[in-house]
Amino acid sequence: MTLFSDPSRTDATTDPAVDGPGEGLRRTLGVDRRRFLSTCTAVAAGAVAAPVFGAAPALAQDRDRDHGHGHGHGPGGHVLVPADKRGIILYTVRDATGRDPLATDLPSGFREVFKQLARHGYRQVEFAGYRQHANAPGGANLETVEGARLLRCWLDDYGLRAQGNHGFIPSSWPLTTADKDTFKKHLEIANILGLDHMGTGGDPTGSSYRADWDVAADKWNALGAIARREGVKLYTHNHDSAYGFLLDGGPLDDQGRPTRSSGIRKLEYFLKVTDPRLVWLEMDIFWAHVAQYKFHTYTAHDGSTRKQVFDPAGLVARNNKRYPLFHAKDGVVSTTNGMGYDMVPFGTGVIDYTTFFSRVGQRNYHNPMIEDDNSPSATDPAQSLREAKISYDNLSALRKRRR
Repeated sequence: MTLFSDPSRTDATTDPAVDGPGEGLRRTLGVDRRRFLSTCTAVAAGAVAAPVFGAAPALAQDRDRDHGHGHGHGPGGHVLVPADKRGIILYTVRDATGRDPLATDLPSGFREVFKQLARHGYRQVEFAGYRQHANAPGGANLETVEGARLLRCWLDDYGLRAQGNHGFIPSSWPLTTADKDTFKKHLEIANILGLDHMGTGGDPTGSSYRADWDVAADKWNALGAIARREGVKLYTHNHDSAYGFLLDGGPLDDQGRPTRSSGIRKLEYFLKVTDPRLVWLEMDIFWAHVAQYKFHTYTAHDGSTRKQVFDPAGLVARNNKRYPLFHAKDGVVSTTNGMGYDMVPFGTGVIDYTTFFSRVGQRNYHNPMIEDDNSPSATDPAQSLREAKISYDNLSALRKRRR
């Protein structure tokens, strides 16, 4: 297993070892997002006979109404998250994209949800798949080239940029032909949408053993090389267990597996054994804080118990260019659920995002995506979009503390 220990290398230059001789960042799928020509009229005309909800509003004033106006300074000091970096993963409002527009006056389907999020002030979205209600414009499944073109038109209409997707990562390794073809189809969709990043909502592996993380690293390096050739950065997302301690030494169990740890955390190891030119990470800050609560001691190779409290912001600061995306979700303290926190809308909990964003810096590089798994409500259908507005306002209000 080759160790890659230079996370500062994020250049997009040709690397024959990765790309093949002379291949570089050539787009083999025939779609260049930077030269994407809008075909909204033709696409919309040929999509489906679906309900029409009105023309695009004038959104510029709404998007720039925060104190910073996108320039970085306001009455309260330095804006921590610039206006053009404020995003939301659409999983947070999945009830809205999934509901029947014929049965409600609330925003429904991707197009109307984009319009509402833009009115709230958001500039970026992260997809969590490309399905919506069948009665929404475009139909149920937009996970096609034609569907991606339609989505791109709506994003452009409302001044939004798609920044990532939690989508298809092949389960096979070595890759089957079918999985590789599907992965390339998703890269084509990513390029139509203009995604700089494409990823997944899961961990590279659910194992605690170093050997399994070595295999995962090999797979992700290979997938990252394919993505890089199409100009897309491949990223993985974390839950709490991925920042638990790696089992990499000590006595072996009855299956020959290590039982103790050197103190390195699983995703920290993954950072070391993946190529920084090919693999990136999206830190879910909530789950990283759950890991801080849950995984603070480990059994060392010599059998001693050692304490090591996880520092999420410190890990990002040491590997800054490896973390282009964040999930920004908040929590209140819980002493009963085993995680230390219960999820709440952003800015209404106790996770110190002012300190986190101040410590990691690079505010024009990172892309924080608001997320709240619990926003959809079975009894209050307006809740998720209402809480998206609350979260946006709290994100835009973050200011670096004056010294």
